[in-house]
Amino acid sequence: MAPLTDFYHLTMAYGHWRAGRHRVPAAAELFFRRGPFRGAFALGAGLAEGLRCLRAFRFSAADVAYLRSILPSTTEEAFFDYLATLDTSEVTVSAVPEGSVVFARVPFLQVRGPLLVVQLLETTLLCLVNYASLVATNASRFRLLAGPDVKLVEMGLRRAQGPDGALSASKYSYIGGFDYTSNVLAGKLYGIPVRGTIAHSFIMSFTSLEEVQLRKLPPLAGGEPVDLPALAESWLQRVCELLQTPPEKANRGELAAFTSYAITFPRNFQGLLDTYCVRRSGLPNFCAVALALHQLGYQAIGVRLDSGDLAQQSKEVRRVLRACGAHFQVPWFETIPIAVSNDISEQSLEEFSREGSEIDMIGVGTNLVTCPLQPSLGCIYKLVEVNGSPCLKLTEDEEKMTIPGSKTIYRLYDAAGHPFMDLMALEEEPLPSAGQELVVRVLGTLGEARKVVPTTVEPLHRTYFRDGQMCEPLPSLLEVKNHAQASLSLLNPAHRRLHEPQPYPVAVSERLHRLLAELRQASQ
Repeated sequence: MAPLTDFYHLTMAYGHWRAGRHRVPAAAELFFRRGPFRGAFALGAGLAEGLRCLRAFRFSAADVAYLRSILPSTTEEAFFDYLATLDTSEVTVSAVPEGSVVFARVPFLQVRGPLLVVQLLETTLLCLVNYASLVATNASRFRLLAGPDVKLVEMGLRRAQGPDGALSASKYSYIGGFDYTSNVLAGKLYGIPVRGTIAHSFIMSFTSLEEVQLRKLPPLAGGEPVDLPALAESWLQRVCELLQTPPEKANRGELAAFTSYAITFPRNFQGLLDTYCVRRSGLPNFCAVALALHQLGYQAIGVRLDSGDLAQQSKEVRRVLRACGAHFQVPWFETIPIAVSNDISEQSLEEFSREGSEIDMIGVGTNLVTCPLQPSLGCIYKLVEVNGSPCLKLTEDEEKMTIPGSKTIYRLYDAAGHPFMDLMALEEEPLPSAGQELVVRVLGTLGEARKVVPTTVEPLHRTYFRDGQMCEPLPSLLEVKNHAQASLSLLNPAHRRLHEPQPYPVAVSERLHRLLAELRQASQ
């Protein structure tokens, strides 16, 4: 993975090497400038992949040969010999735990090591963190809108930016709060629970009950196999009579498809209701097959809607399921889960909430994995210290100015347990204490001093990588997901809301503020 970098990092590396500066100690920070999707927060993700990449960081003989072919012919041979020995044995990485809520301008990662290596790692780490954090944050927004009880399925494989993008989307959507993925390879690689129903194509491939080849299904408790298509057709008459719909309007190809699927998966039967007409065909056919299965001791597990007014249709479907459950004395029928899909967006979930619905599961694809509301988080990676001296990028735009020096990051909590401010202090400053009055300067407020008294003070960063090795075991994907949900739950609702949230203050200590002012004055 060492060649996963931008070309100019290699030319700069050669410049540092020729100047004898390649082993000068340096520190860099990775952060973003603005909260994504016009929100106040993001979820930090991609740390585990970044650390694995660091551990394996090497230029192979083939890599070095390729670099020799693209760098200028005047590049000294000794530089390529040096690249062949390069590793991360002198690199230290501290970071916010993966899945944590992070805020604009607060470093997610801090990297220390020889200047040449620290700079070579920039693009690789940005690549691994940018999309991971963006899609995890996007997923968390869907989770917040859906509420804690609705199941969410990531189903964006066919719409993602290639196989790598699809796998990343599955992984980081799970961290952000999704329950399942449709991506089989992601399930295999990451242990994410896999779910799926059936497609319209399966239903459309049948035209009549005569096409159902395997017709017999034995009762769950044992006994003589039963002709399920015939049993389902008899139930269809009774269901249509209850619903007051003409039996001839129920598509027999659809009934055949449902029956064939039910015979194949009697314990996992679920129906896609909108291939033809939900009210006159899909719903009566599903109920008929589900009731036939019930007669044999089996229980259907759900229905899916993929078009139309999903909230309204879910209520109509629930009404029919309840009517069938009551009339035919099948209590579980009333609670059959209802899943929906069809270009689901944040707006869709807001409409479901506003109109009320009976939806139990939501499948989200395009608007999750492609992040159309914001295609990039815009993470950046900036030097903050070289050879013990703080670095500062000066610009007239205060938002783009970097915060110099090696820093410790703290999260300050109020008496209710909500974080109310992140504080950056110079590394050598003493740890702030709970209950201690702190004088801070909030970024973006023209440097005005402000006094705060935190109830709890939490150092945000942990050291994960030192001397070429990981310092502590990485949590499982499920543990990261649970941490993300816990981290989100601590937010003040004013900072957690998705539209026009209250800005979350990020501050610097008085000493760091003075250093910033001194560096700005010295550069003028």
